[in-house]
Amino acid sequence: MATGPSPDDAADFRSCIVQDADGRRWRVRSPLNTEASMRLETEHLVLQAFTPSVRARLPFHLPSVAGSVAHNGLRTFVYSHLPGHTLSLRELQRQNESPEPPLHAPSPSAAPRAPLAVQLGRALGTLHSLPRALVMDADLPAYSAEQCRKRMLHDLDQAATTGLIPGELLRRWEDALEDTTLWQFSTRVVHGDLHEDNITVDHGALVSFTGWSDLHVGDPAEDFSWLVGMADPTFADTVLEAYSVSAVQPPDRHLLRRAHLKAEFALAEWLVRGVDRGIPSMVDNAGRMLATLAQDVRASASPSPGVTAAPEPSVAPALADEAEGHDDAARGLDGDLASEREQNELGVQRADDRGQERDVPQQEDPDHGAAPRHRGGATGPGAPRDDYASNTPSPGLSGDPGLSGSSAVHAETPTGSDQTSLMLWGMRFLARVWR
Repeated sequence: MATGPSPDDAADFRSCIVQDADGRRWRVRSPLNTEASMRLETEHLVLQAFTPSVRARLPFHLPSVAGSVAHNGLRTFVYSHLPGHTLSLRELQRQNESPEPPLHAPSPSAAPRAPLAVQLGRALGTLHSLPRALVMDADLPAYSAEQCRKRMLHDLDQAATTGLIPGELLRRWEDALEDTTLWQFSTRVVHGDLHEDNITVDHGALVSFTGWSDLHVGDPAEDFSWLVGMADPTFADTVLEAYSVSAVQPPDRHLLRRAHLKAEFALAEWLVRGVDRGIPSMVDNAGRMLATLAQDVRASASPSPGVTAAPEPSVAPALADEAEGHDDAARGLDGDLASEREQNELGVQRADDRGQERDVPQQEDPDHGAAPRHRGGATGPGAPRDDYASNTPSPGLSGDPGLSGSSAVHAETPTGSDQTSLMLWGMRFLARVWR
């Protein structure tokens, strides 16, 4: 017999790896409170829903529950051990660019291993393509797109009652939540708590997803919000491209914008958790990070999460064209040449107008300066299952046959400062620790 450490949420669990007399290894997770025990019970239910036939379809491994034991009213679970280890965001990116060689040389006829970002995209595409019945038959939560929006509106109202969140952030998030065009998507089977601590990698190969206590039918953007923390946005682009090929339906064009919104809003959720648990240091740190986020938003002039500020139009080209026109007239150029130039300029202007129609930010609400409005009837965690017929996307979204692959998404791929992205994900990590 032998034991070893196993990384976990230190605030909620104690975990270790145990090796038995036959050399087999097992992971033991013991909850430290009732909430953590309920999460393990839910995860057990989720893992049972993944039948052998479903597991065979997945390009990653799932842990299996070998048994459990009750102690002091809480239940400790024993899982089959899977190889690999978790990596930081920076290390995931490094492994994607320069992966560690496999332990055993592959067969000469074997296809080369895909980059890690491609493996992650394929895994997410397969997961999100699973039938919704897998979740619903296990009596797990299922939400429509509108219910996803209303649940987040409810959480926003709860955050506003603390009085500790900058008003400009509350208005920014409320504007995004009330922009119904962002919330027209088809729901998917989603992991619900995906981040680097729930991804195990072994020598550059994706091994498993763990932490299955939040599986539900909902917004696929939830499984992409962790990518906001990547210093290099090309990693997220590669994940999304691979996802677009692997998923049954291509992603909707606003997926990454909602992912960016969820990454920002995680700071507010962390603050609310600190208030609910009565931890002043947690509240103070969350408040400082929210203030930093507000400063970054002002500095970047970003009108909405995941959208960069539109560049100021330059008058220099117009003045130069005007001067050139006067020079042409002075040189006595014939009317045909002048007409041809005007037609070319008109064609460029029309192309520019079309581009502006695609990229122009929404006009601000006249009430933008008012405090966030309180709403009634928000859907909570116990919301009834949705009518999936209502999830049919609008023309021009993911169901539009004119949009193939990830082209619909890359038109609005969010960009921003690396410092802000890393700060956001740092807070998401702390929020998980203090959950």
